[in-house]
Amino acid sequence: MTVPKAIVDDATRDALLGLAIGDVDVLKEAVDLREAEQQSSGLDPVTFGLVKIAALIALDSPPASYLWQIANALDAGATPADVLGVLRAVAPQVGGPKIIAAAPEIMVALGLSLPAEQESMILTDPHATARGV
Repeated sequence: MTVPKAIVDDATRDALLGLAIGDVDVLKEAVDLREAEQQSSGLDPVTFGLVKIAALIALDSPPASYLWQIANALDAGATPADVLGVLRAVAPQVGGPKIIAAAPEIMVALGLSLPAEQESMILTDPHATARGV
């Protein structure tokens, strides 16, 4: 399979590069957009942050997404118990495999250590949590 060469303008390339390397100015733009989204949603900052986490769980999002959204929710005043409450609240709608896949990502985002057995499975098989292993 060949990857098509897309024509990418300089501004787009620079923005993507900035996001990839954690450029503070590009990240500030993302934070400003988040604040505007929160205000237009009509939700308070804590609820907005928790809803974002619920969406990550439902979408089986990548680990970096959890780091960003959980940090934002905590900064807004959510607690780790609130995050656990979100996980429990969406479980009936999203199903066990997504909850099992999200739990270690949430643990890491909260600065918790994974059990050694779980960590070794994730390192050797990145899809282990999605299968509930």
